[in-house]
Amino acid sequence: MRRPRPGFRPMAAVVTAAALALPLTGCTTVHTTAPAAVRAQTASGAEAAGRFGTVDCREAKCIALTFDAGPSEHSAQLLDILKEKKVPATFFLLGKRHIEKYPELVRRMAAEGHEVASHTWDHKILTQIGPDEIRAELRRPNDAIEKLTGRRPTLMRPPQGRTDDTVQKICREMGLSEVLWSVTAKDYKTYDPKVIKERVLKQSSRDGIILLHDLYPGTVPAVPGIIDALKERGYVFVTVPQLLAPGKPKPGTVYRP
Repeated sequence: MRRPRPGFRPMAAVVTAAALALPLTGCTTVHTTAPAAVRAQTASGAEAAGRFGTVDCREAKCIALTFDAGPSEHSAQLLDILKEKKVPATFFLLGKRHIEKYPELVRRMAAEGHEVASHTWDHKILTQIGPDEIRAELRRPNDAIEKLTGRRPTLMRPPQGRTDDTVQKICREMGLSEVLWSVTAKDYKTYDPKVIKERVLKQSSRDGIILLHDLYPGTVPAVPGIIDALKERGYVFVTVPQLLAPGKPKPGTVYRP
């Protein structure tokens, strides 16, 4: 298992119905766009289609399940669970020690209809490195994923949610959208599946983006209970692109509910 990252902290923000500004310490104010705003800006009549079926999040009570920092030794079990429960997820994958170690799992994620995206090559904080290094952190996992799946990622999640004008500009150049989150179980701090489940359920709401890490041992055992409880509450699970549909992710834009 990859070493824990004790410095990992989710970015605090105030949620609004459309776009909001997130002040980051030492960074430029970051403006984010909510999924509902993307859908509202798109002409009516289009449909959100995916290999898990057609879901219209303008009508359905949608929520996106996302996993960071894999693949890992736990990812095969997670994929088995998602397949059994017919739930799509979005995977933000790390390159070094992950994509390069578990290429067959990357292929399986794509083959089973999940969205495969980037979490950088080596989890470097993008706001603390230069433009050339940012480009390398983003290009290397995309190259590896495209080689394995035949499809180049269009989404990325910046480590610790840290982004700024420079990161956004480079993402725009590289055809990437940034995806943050609204729900975190802080599963890097607890390996108790019950606690992880309770935290997710407490924070979940319509159009939510759930952040979990399939590399920690308590997370995957919590997933079946999370899925079952949210389905009982009327939620429909979708990938991040499905959450935005009929709109599409726009390179250089930062998305957060």
